[in-house]
Amino acid sequence: MSYLVISTSLDPESRSFLLAKEAHRLLCLKGKAELLDLRKTRLPLFTGVKSTSRSVKRVKEKIRKATTILIAAPVYNYDLGASVKNLIEHTGDAWADKTVGFMVAAGGKGARMAFLGLANSMMMDFRCLIIPNFVVADKSAFEGELIVEAFTNERLQLLVDGAVRLNGVSLPQQ
Repeated sequence: MSYLVISTSLDPESRSFLLAKEAHRLLCLKGKAELLDLRKTRLPLFTGVKSTSRSVKRVKEKIRKATTILIAAPVYNYDLGASVKNLIEHTGDAWADKTVGFMVAAGGKGARMAFLGLANSMMMDFRCLIIPNFVVADKSAFEGELIVEAFTNERLQLLVDGAVRLNGVSLPQQ
């Protein structure tokens, strides 16, 4: 059973990366976890054709090996950033039967449900179990590179606790 935290923002000053980094730190206190930063693993734009890119193959294998995945994503215009959709399009079936959680950084409080469309499609397409504790942090939760809002830190801990409790639950019974 393994954990993978994926930061999907490509912004050099990403706040969703700060969420991913903190979730990774909390998960490492509970066991082995890996942090994947898409800023360092550039994926080509998905064109509808299966990619032969080494970076896509590497990322797909990391997803395939993980039992629980936490996705950190930015919200742009009340929806998740395109990089997370690009990631999922490239890695498709590697997501089958995973336990998945969400952390999003948004510009304002109105974007609190931005990840639900993706969560729904992951349940339908890949039979993912979605962790019911999620994190939505607007810019007021951050000061520089710190997460300063107590509520956001509490939600991160709940998400990590849920990830540990539900790790591998959605895996098919052999």
